[in-house]
Amino acid sequence: MTQINPVVRKVTDRILERSEQTRSSYLERVQRSKQNQPRRNRLSCTNFAHAVAAASPNEKLVLHEERTPTVGIISAYNEMLSAHQPFNRFPDIIKQAAASAGGSALFAGGVPAMCDGVTQGRPGMELSLFSRDVIAQATAIALSHDVFDAVIGLGTCDKIVPGMLMGALEFGHLPLVFAPAGPMTSGLPNSEKAIARQKFAQGKIDRKTLLKTECQSYHGPGTCTFYGTANSNQMLMEMLGLHLPGSAFINPGSEIRDTLTRAATERSFEITSLGKEYIPLAEVVSPEAICNAIVGLLATGGSTNHTMHIIAIARCAGIIVDWTDFSELSEVVPTITRVYPNGSADVNQFHAAGGMAIVIGQLLDSGLIHNDVLTILGRGMERFRQQPYLVDDALQWQPTGAASADDAIIGSVEKPFDSTGGIGLLCGNLGRAVIKTSAVAQENRTVEAVAKVFTSQAAFLQAFEADELNQDFIAVLVNQGPRANGMPELHKLTPALGVLQDAGYKVALVTDGRMSGASGKVPAAIHVSPECVDGGALAKVRDGDIIKLDANAGVLNVIAKTDDWLQREGTPITDDDQLDCGRNLFSNMRAVVSTAETGALSLFNPDAQ
Repeated sequence: MTQINPVVRKVTDRILERSEQTRSSYLERVQRSKQNQPRRNRLSCTNFAHAVAAASPNEKLVLHEERTPTVGIISAYNEMLSAHQPFNRFPDIIKQAAASAGGSALFAGGVPAMCDGVTQGRPGMELSLFSRDVIAQATAIALSHDVFDAVIGLGTCDKIVPGMLMGALEFGHLPLVFAPAGPMTSGLPNSEKAIARQKFAQGKIDRKTLLKTECQSYHGPGTCTFYGTANSNQMLMEMLGLHLPGSAFINPGSEIRDTLTRAATERSFEITSLGKEYIPLAEVVSPEAICNAIVGLLATGGSTNHTMHIIAIARCAGIIVDWTDFSELSEVVPTITRVYPNGSADVNQFHAAGGMAIVIGQLLDSGLIHNDVLTILGRGMERFRQQPYLVDDALQWQPTGAASADDAIIGSVEKPFDSTGGIGLLCGNLGRAVIKTSAVAQENRTVEAVAKVFTSQAAFLQAFEADELNQDFIAVLVNQGPRANGMPELHKLTPALGVLQDAGYKVALVTDGRMSGASGKVPAAIHVSPECVDGGALAKVRDGDIIKLDANAGVLNVIAKTDDWLQREGTPITDDDQLDCGRNLFSNMRAVVSTAETGALSLFNPDAQ
């Protein structure tokens, strides 16, 4: 058996020690909710009648027997999100599979699902991060009826999967299986889309031409095909053992996708407290599994949003993780995939090259992840080295072998694309920040230049369009943290910064906001903590200050001869930031939200623990 890497072991042990009290408290709470009979049996007759009143006659026959499990479906279906539109068919598939298994499935509740792609650069983006916690609450409300013996989660995109998982962890005595919808088929290559955006920023093409390009890229049902937060979610669910193996990146509408959804339903029945192998969610999301999730994120150069989401998920399971854990693991976990924006391939090509089965196999063989963890298939990650196939209409899993089918997309631990992980930690007199390095060329990972301070994306873009940024500089975007305005993604800056970098200027971004899973070739120190409105030093930076960002050394500093700059007043939030679009409804969440490094949680504040 492969020995676990000593640094992985050290970080895991530190997490275990740090979390001893909170984890024990969580597991004790879960233990009190366990029972070995259908949950609905504890309802009074009146409660029960309300729960099944609208069920079909056949469903009522099964439910009234009070002997077989009932699965609750939590769905993020809506017609506007391409990734979630396929879920309109899933409840019927799940119900049919449940009936064939001798049980029942009920649609327990829907959760909100907003699209960051639609709200980029718009006021609605200020609700995006908080939607994760709303989804967690909505999931808890759906499960609060105490009717269900297992949960099937239908969610894919950015805040939705973390939110569902966080909410379900409050009901950790129940098994949870995620049934993903998969990515859309490949359209216009992502690299061509990026070039078109830069040309539009330069005024070289008009809106009509850009729109045509965008629609050729985003063209059908399924997740966007680049490796952003949505597809990083799917990677994480396999690393956590909450998917059926190899199910993350199979296209919607295919026969095997529907078969996998039926199989996920069948498995959810088998792992209830009434089944042959009880596997509650609380025991799947363990400290070792969380460590595996971090390693998967680093090895694949996944979304920086997960430096908050993994921490928030862990907190909901009583597990305490911080960015130092990410940083130390990054020193020994190499980047072994190249998927846009870290390369030219999309997730369909990644899957065709062997996908998650190859990645997990590489990490297992090198001792970088824990094998002895509980998954929805039982103990051990070995099953996740396999991919599903339909053989004579029957679902089978077959091993993929050890090597990638395309070593330009999936490398190996022995021959990685980078010797360290794709996400790093920066520290210095500006605070602590996250940087995604997997798509940043080595020559651009260190920038020392004058600061240019902006209070909004619009102000930056106005300066860019006025040709005021044709020089080496570091853009400092202040008051973009969770307490200031909900921590919107600032991806609208990417084309302009890319144009300046391509013109030969040394440029970078430093902000207490987010840059999303689409962070690309321009170095961006994001999630700066403490944030500006919490007294963070970033608020004291002024135009002309010299900033050094060194991703290789992990440094983020203002270069100052004295500390006089710390006596400055912070940059105030401007009236331009007080936008509506529902923002006022989230003022209470902004008031109590925790720091980015503790998960940006508004459900409870771990900073106070």
